[in-house]
Amino acid sequence: MSQICEQKSTVHVALFPSSGMGHLTPFLRLAASLVANGVQVTFIAAHPTVSLAESRALSSFFASFPQVSPKQLCLLPFDESSSSTDDPFYRHYEVICRSCCLLPPLLSSMSPPLSALITDMSLISAVLPVSRAIGLPNYVFFTSSAKMLTLFTSFHKIIVAKAMPGSRDHEDVIKIPNLEPIPVSWFPPPLLEDEDNFLKNSLIQNGKSMIDADGILINTFHGFEQDTLRALNDVKIMSGLPPAIAIGLLPPANFEEPHSHPLAWLGDQPTGSVIYVSFGSRTAILRDQIRELGDGLVRSRVRFVWMVKSKKVDQEDTEDLEDVIGQDLMTATSGAANGLVVKRWLNQSEVLAHPAVGGFLSHCGWNSVTEAVWHGVPMLAWPQHGDQMINASLVKRAGIGIWEESWGWGEKDVVKGEEIAERVEEMMRDESLKARAARMKEAARMALGLDGDSGRGLKALLAEVRQRTSLDC
Repeated sequence: MSQICEQKSTVHVALFPSSGMGHLTPFLRLAASLVANGVQVTFIAAHPTVSLAESRALSSFFASFPQVSPKQLCLLPFDESSSSTDDPFYRHYEVICRSCCLLPPLLSSMSPPLSALITDMSLISAVLPVSRAIGLPNYVFFTSSAKMLTLFTSFHKIIVAKAMPGSRDHEDVIKIPNLEPIPVSWFPPPLLEDEDNFLKNSLIQNGKSMIDADGILINTFHGFEQDTLRALNDVKIMSGLPPAIAIGLLPPANFEEPHSHPLAWLGDQPTGSVIYVSFGSRTAILRDQIRELGDGLVRSRVRFVWMVKSKKVDQEDTEDLEDVIGQDLMTATSGAANGLVVKRWLNQSEVLAHPAVGGFLSHCGWNSVTEAVWHGVPMLAWPQHGDQMINASLVKRAGIGIWEESWGWGEKDVVKGEEIAERVEEMMRDESLKARAARMKEAARMALGLDGDSGRGLKALLAEVRQRTSLDC
């Protein structure tokens, strides 16, 4: 009996991310952070992955952290013709959700017994019934901003109440209790459609399920989203919502592979002179927009490193660089002292950490925002889809970046090179942006310290899990 209790007193946490690098990267960083805090970690990865980048990241992580136990959830066969979406990453979400019926024996067989499960925000509606059935505490890891969490947890009520008086002051603003109204234009376009779609249905189902989780972990910190975190916890956006715990910003970990070519080029550039340009791991920019963006970068006369991506899934991104950016741009950047264009996955955090990098043109995926803040790099925000306008609003409000709202969503109108060049120049010469970004960097790092809000939040969470484990004995 004492041996069983000794096993149970070990804090053993399983992590279960969803599809795509935007979800996987923060989960891997959370795993590294838990290991550093003496937690035994099991990492459950759906197999197969969608992208090559995910497979490589997992292999590198497990090689760097042999103390983390890898487990695979081998996915059920999936008929693509029955899918409600043609997006490869959303299809993967679907098949993971349908395969969650395979989780019980996997979770129950782990030794020592699991203390808790931390589940991706996009899988919680499928996983909670499983974890509840075996009596396992289940926390959600919300891989976007606290501000996006307010929409995530409220959206199903907004849909019901939108026709009621007072829910909107006028057609382009929606109210969430105790927060500033959010412009409808910031909502991901699929959420505004009258007809059902995968993103809308998924957000409704998972948003409703949040209330039954044991807690919600967020990769943010009070110095960046204090008002929203206070509203979530003190005022309560929604009655019965579990605690929202800021545990970030989660720092890059040593499993994230270096890429020598861009770093070698950056090493020859003056401090703070280069803008890094990337739209993330699953944003495919329109071909015409790629050409205009290249034209804008050249016109700006600012040094740049540009990671080009023309397909959502990296295995499908097989075209030569010249075919994507065009002969003229290839000639303009080939061998030029002021530009480096690459067409492969980069260690973004490593690039942003380089002293030569003084700005970041980004889609404002949450990983990109947190990495820019962590390294103190000002941003030029250009949201493309999903949560990115809401994230861009945080960048603008904090004074660490520029957001040209008239550019809209990237999937619509093509922004001309002249406009891009103007904004790049404006951001790179703005000393006040650089100063505020540097102060936010220090605040982010202090938040993770023993006396910081995020450091205390993680310690309190682990103490709660440890206490539950002890009570089970």
